[in-house]
Amino acid sequence: MRYHVRRPGPPLGEYIDRLWIVEGAAAAARERVLPTGTVDILFNLHDQEGVIYDSTGRQRRMRWSTGASGCYSSAFEYETRVRTHVAGVHFKPGGAARLLGAPPGAFANSHVELTDLWGPSATELREKLCVCRGALERFDLLERALIARLSDRLQQRPAVTAALAELDRPGIEVGSIARTLGLSRRRLIEVFSEDVGMTPKRYSMVRRFQRSLALAARSLTPAWSRIAAECGYYDQAHLCRDWQELTGLSPQEHIGQRGLVVKDNHVAVPDEDVNAGQFAAYPQKYVAMRGRR
Repeated sequence: MRYHVRRPGPPLGEYIDRLWIVEGAAAAARERVLPTGTVDILFNLHDQEGVIYDSTGRQRRMRWSTGASGCYSSAFEYETRVRTHVAGVHFKPGGAARLLGAPPGAFANSHVELTDLWGPSATELREKLCVCRGALERFDLLERALIARLSDRLQQRPAVTAALAELDRPGIEVGSIARTLGLSRRRLIEVFSEDVGMTPKRYSMVRRFQRSLALAARSLTPAWSRIAAECGYYDQAHLCRDWQELTGLSPQEHIGQRGLVVKDNHVAVPDEDVNAGQFAAYPQKYVAMRGRR
């Protein structure tokens, strides 16, 4: 597998974290995508049918050439054979609306066809990407197309921009942010969920998980109690519960599965779980909480 990344400059850098391209066979038959608190758009340059699995193991079979992956509040899985050659855009939290023409809350926890958001221009852009010669040419084309789509129609609300910055700080409370912004808690949850794709509380949980994931990646034997304290968890047990709820994996299980080369925020699913036809070992208590935001 080859993985190419470009970090765009202005004006796209305000809304987009990275452009990416994946080429070649994956290391596992299925991968789990961890929650990030944001949105991706995808251009499948080999038109294939794919299968996506939610946390209960239910399938959604898609034949897609372009798509948008909404802001997921927990992990999902997909069959990697669909990903022999894919180009994509990974947005910053709250950054997708100006380029997609729809608020992320409208397609949270789901995948939609990009043609439903962009119309025929999505297919036209994919066709141009297919005939590009190499990753650099594809990145250049993507940047030009995205700049042309920038719209003032769906600007991020200032209250959401401020809340996003505050929620990246450990230990911050949603009620405290609402009071600072002069909003009711209910109104903040409403506008944040529409602009970002999940509630402020869930977003804070996902971002805390992402901070702990980044710290754990620095060591072969992470010091979980230290990571828990640094990221704002009450204790190591709190960290473990959040990881299990968000990903279906304990921290130690995640460490055991990171030997295979996968895209960032992806985890290879063990073959035995794929063969069993199940969403890898999600506990029943998690299934009962499915959809919690």
